[in-house]
Parts: sequence; structure tokens; C-alpha cells
Amino acid sequence: MIVMKFGGSSVESAEAIARVAETVRARLDRKPVVVVSAMGKTTNKLLAIASAAVSGRREDALEQLFQLRVFHLKEADGLGVDVSVGAHFDELAELVKGLAVMGELTPRATDAIASYGERISSIIVAAQFDRAGIPSVHVDARSVIVTDKRHMQAAVLFAETDAKLQAKIPLLARQQVVVMGGFIGASQDGVTTTLGRGGSDYTAAIVGAGTGAEEIQIWTDVDGMLTADPRILPGGFRVETCSFAEAAELAYFGAKVLHPATVLPAIEKNIPVRILNSRRPEVEGTLIVAEAPPSKEPIRSIACKTNITLVNIVSSRMLMAHGFLRRIFEVFDRFETSVDMLATSEVSVSLTIDNTASLAAIRAELEQFSEVTIEEHHAAVCLVGDNIRKIPGTTARVFAALKDVDLRMVSQGASHLNIGLVVAAADLHRAVESLHREFFHA
Repeated sequence: MIVMKFGGSSVESAEAIARVAETVRARLDRKPVVVVSAMGKTTNKLLAIASAAVSGRREDALEQLFQLRVFHLKEADGLGVDVSVGAHFDELAELVKGLAVMGELTPRATDAIASYGERISSIIVAAQFDRAGIPSVHVDARSVIVTDKRHMQAAVLFAETDAKLQAKIPLLARQQVVVMGGFIGASQDGVTTTLGRGGSDYTAAIVGAGTGAEEIQIWTDVDGMLTADPRILPGGFRVETCSFAEAAELAYFGAKVLHPATVLPAIEKNIPVRILNSRRPEVEGTLIVAEAPPSKEPIRSIACKTNITLVNIVSSRMLMAHGFLRRIFEVFDRFETSVDMLATSEVSVSLTIDNTASLAAIRAELEQFSEVTIEEHHAAVCLVGDNIRKIPGTTARVFAALKDVDLRMVSQGASHLNIGLVVAAADLHRAVESLHREFFHA
């Protein structure tokens, strides 16, 4: 059995859902369980509707909801399927009217309204499978994904969830394609909850781990992980295989294809995860496993993070004194601001942040015991690979490739998997292009 997760762009229209059906048909021998996201940007639209309702714009909210209803009915009609979409939108309309009266969007209400995107898309997809001659059964994810009572980012209760999954899913999957929505679950007393953004990947991992699937497939709109962020440098090569650890580093430093935190259940059960393109199903994608075969080059991929701010902290009074770093990090912790990269000496610390909401207050506290300078408009470049420490001369090649780029910070050693660099935002494309040419020349 395999789990196939299709994201919002993969089910955004009747045409896209028809492609999904053919992709699933080609894999029927592997007993697929299909997990789908909401269609396109539906979740964002539902939350915008809820916000309008509680802000006193009741009619505007209902008009937006009507347009969303028209969109879903049109796409369902384009597939020739007759499903209970209208009834779900009737429920949504009552919910929106209730929010307008209350004037408050509670976490519980947020989950209730956000859940409809996946609930509706999974019903449409299952109906299309049946119409296409693919025997299918729709399973409401809330009947098998059990969570605690927190809303908007509920914690999964794995013992209860695994028991429900094992009792229900494998038996159904023997004869039919199981279709369910991602992102949603329910507390033990049956109240709808959601798993947080990226929750559909998480659902796929939960289902895969809970049923002992042979592989979890994440179907997106790209060919897999690439050797460079396509938003910064188009034309990168597909990464055929990488390790979970490498994928985690890449995700933290900006790679958007997959966040390993969402596939932790798969990692713990050592279930391979494959990233695939729903528009090009013939491409093999990227396989993520516990231990990937070593690559010829030391670098597997280059990730980037933009909108980085560099904070330089200097205090000669702290020379040879203990507690300097502790005082610094206590300040950042107090303002709930995470630090990405770090470089230190006896009396100075340079670090990067990507959340500047509390920067003025942080600076004021730091200046009580040090001098602080702030440098904005920077970017972080992260070279990731299991072989970085195993192949001599890698760092020398990095510096040679960037001989014409001003490096504001270099960080290596905290992880054996990466080399981190900070450059001016204006130099980002040139830096990535030079590094890519050095390590991934055709």
C-alpha cells in the first residue's frame, strides 16, 4: 500500500483532478490511499470570509462565500460528478452568519470553517474517481485522525489514531481507493480540529506510518527537490535522492517543497517519502530516505532565505567574562525571536534573524551591556550535503566561487551537513549562480 498526497495546486480545477485520477489509475496495483488538500487557495479564502464576517462585513462575507460555492460547483460540474457540495456550502453560510452575530473568531470556529476546504475537495475527488471507473470510498479524516482539544495546530494522539487507521484503512484499500482530506482531525469528543499549515503532508505521513505503507508520495507542481531554489536561480537539476537530515536542513533554510517536520511519523517508521510532479507524473521525482547514497559532489542542494537581518553585538567589557552569550540569548528568548545563524568571538557576536517584529525592543535591551549595529536587506545561502565534511577542499571551492562576492558572515561546524553564508540581498542571485556553476556544472 502507498499513500499519495495531492496538494492544492494538484486539485485546483476539474482538469487538474482529472489528471490526478489518471495518475492514481496507473498505480492501482500498489493499493493507493489518496490524501488531498483544499482546491487551490480555498483555505485562505475561507479564512478571509470568516475575518470579513466578524469584522462587521456580513454581506461581503456571504458574497465571497457565494463566489467560492460557484467555483466548486462549476469544477464539479466540469467533471460531470453530482456531489453534495451545495449542502456543505449551506452549512458554511449558516456558520458565517453565526460568526457575524458573535463578532469574534475563536480558534474553534477557525477550525470549523477552515475544515470545509478539504472536506469538500475530498468528496469531489472521490466522486471523480468513481466516474472515471476507479472504485473509491470517501473516508472523513475526522473519523480516523484523533487529536487533543487544541485548535489551529492540534497534537495528534497517535495511539488512538493508529488503532483507528489500522482497523479501517487497509481493509478498505484492498478493493477500493481510499480518499480523504488532509489537514483535519477531531478531538476525542468529536470536535473538528486542524493540524496547522502544511497539515496535508502531515496527514499523509500519519496515515502512512499508522498503516505501515511502503511509500508516501507527495505530489506537487515541481519535479522534486532541485539543486537550487528556482525562485532565485531557474534551471537547477533534480535531486534524485537525499536523506531526511538533508531535507530538514534545506527546508529550514528556505526550500518550500517539503518540510520534514510534517513527515516525522514517516521518518520514525523509516518509510520513504517521494516528491513528485502531478503535471509530469512520468518524472521519478526525489526520494527521501533515512540514509541516501553518497553523491559525487559534496553539495546536494543550495537553499536560500531572503529578508534576513544581521545583528552585530560587541562588548569589550565581556572580554574573558562568562555569561555573555547567555545574556544575549535570554533577550532573544524573552521576545520569542529565533536566531538562524551565528558567528562568535571573545567579545563579539553576529547573528541573523528573519523576524524583526521585536527588533527595536531587543536592540534596546542588548545596548544595556553592548554596542549593537543592525544590517538589513541581506540573504542567507545554505549549501547542504552529507558529503561536506567527507570531501576535502569543499570550503576552499566555496570561497573561490565567491571571490567577487562580499560575504557578511560564514557559519560552519554547528551542523556537519551545511555551510551557511550571509550576503547582501543584491548579491544573492550572483552568489547562488556562482556556487551552482561550481558544484553542479553539467
